[in-house]
Amino acid sequence: MDDKKLNEKESLELIAQMIQNTKFRMAKNTGTPFLIWGYTTIIVSLLVWFLLKETGNYNWQWLWFMLPVTALPFTLWIDRKQQKMVKTYIDRIVGYVWTVFGVGSFFVSWVAILFWNLSILFIILLMMGMGTALTGLIIKMRVVTVCGALGALASLGCIYVRGIDQILVFALAFVFMMLIPGHYLNKIAKQDN
Repeated sequence: MDDKKLNEKESLELIAQMIQNTKFRMAKNTGTPFLIWGYTTIIVSLLVWFLLKETGNYNWQWLWFMLPVTALPFTLWIDRKQQKMVKTYIDRIVGYVWTVFGVGSFFVSWVAILFWNLSILFIILLMMGMGTALTGLIIKMRVVTVCGALGALASLGCIYVRGIDQILVFALAFVFMMLIPGHYLNKIAKQDN
């Protein structure tokens, strides 16, 4: 832009356009990671549940570490293939939110392994639900915010359901917390193209 000073109306129009551009970018670039992590989590959850149910061998719990091992490289690969756009401040904030919640979840998982007295599924669901809700609030998309809140609330199901069936609650919560927002964001991105 030139050194021209904007009047009040032009400033408001510029701000509104920047917000709309950010929403479009977020919809375009945020839906796919939600889907990658959502589907991977549901598949791994059902696999762990099935193997525990069939064998009774709790060593199958180690399969949970397939999540970061498979979903993270796939997310990075997809991110590299997507159309490059200028990163905005909002993009960086959403990235920071997921970095903090992702690293926190990984750390809490190891603490649960070492001390065994944590309800790890409850904690992970609560953290991921909060991350999704925060993402929705940041990008101003009510569906994403509500789905994240539902995921966080679903964490209570892991307190009331006992045994390995907690894993089924966990998997179901990821449908609301990751799959619905991911498909919604991708649908918005396709409509805007």
